[in-house]
Amino acid sequence: MDSLLIRDIRARAIVAPLARPVRTASGSVDVSPLILIDVLTEQGVTGSAYLFGYTPVTLRPLLSLIDEIKPELISKTVAPVARMQQLEQRYRLLGMQGLLGMVASTLDMAYWDALGKSVNKPVVALLGGEAKPVWAYDSYGMVDPVNDAKAIEHSMAQGFRAIKIKLGDPDVQRDIHVTREIRQMIGPKTALMVDFNQSLQPTEAIRRIRLLEPFDLHWVEEPVAAEDLQGHALVRESVDANIQTGENWWFPRDAERAMSAGACDMMMPDLMKIGGVTGWLSVMGMARAASMPVSSHLFIEASAHVLAVTPTCHWLEFMDFGSAILAQPYKIVDGQVTAQGPGLGMAWNEDAAKRYALN
Repeated sequence: MDSLLIRDIRARAIVAPLARPVRTASGSVDVSPLILIDVLTEQGVTGSAYLFGYTPVTLRPLLSLIDEIKPELISKTVAPVARMQQLEQRYRLLGMQGLLGMVASTLDMAYWDALGKSVNKPVVALLGGEAKPVWAYDSYGMVDPVNDAKAIEHSMAQGFRAIKIKLGDPDVQRDIHVTREIRQMIGPKTALMVDFNQSLQPTEAIRRIRLLEPFDLHWVEEPVAAEDLQGHALVRESVDANIQTGENWWFPRDAERAMSAGACDMMMPDLMKIGGVTGWLSVMGMARAASMPVSSHLFIEASAHVLAVTPTCHWLEFMDFGSAILAQPYKIVDGQVTAQGPGLGMAWNEDAAKRYALN
């Protein structure tokens, strides 16, 4: 098939409900604010991906940004590496972080989706891999061991072999109590991760992690500010638990900086910040060279494709922000997620998209 040419880029804002709102030490996510992006081509193939805006406040600025960028992309080929290089060069002085980085990364995912659809293959096949089950962990916010007991039991019944909870209560004893109760609930064979969402200073992080280590933590995520690489390194050197970070890295250079600083034992890039599929491929090479386990952050659908070709694949995070607007949401089967196709295996539920459209 001839090269796909971009005819138009369309975007719409959605505020979808969440089956399980997420409360963290740094703020709560009560709804799913999304931008649905469609890259239309002259050949009739449409590539799609969604952007997660964290808060509805970002949605209108993101739409405006996409409108400003798209004239530069019209009539260009759907070539993910070339299009990323185009935007990097164009916005070198501004930098590719923040809202611009989120748009560039989501466009990259849409390009890959279009390429897969154009040859009726899943993206994982374009990357040289095969669709295969990837182990997932069920990702919770701050939990109440009593009120959330049934939800945790349901996760276990679905076959999850790992559970993540968020910590960072002002009262350290509350963190200890919650961790103890959840560990007892899931048993010794299920991995337990904890996430502080950047809420602590290094000294306090070290103190808390040492108090929590008896509960056999699989990893401790972002105990200090994401940009504080030296703080992460200090915490890592001072505790026995594995330190996990990466969801707030902007593009592969941030991954390299963190690894050079010794900031983590494991990494979990976010496809919307790391540069989409194209950025992920660079980072997974770094991880392979360092023998570092790689997990995903959000974006269940695209993550199932890239993790399947990641040599040091670890866990897929199952935190579901997109299924409310998908025609066929990805499902957990015996605790695992398998990539679907063609492309990224996503199509919009148009009725839901209209229902949840931002007014």
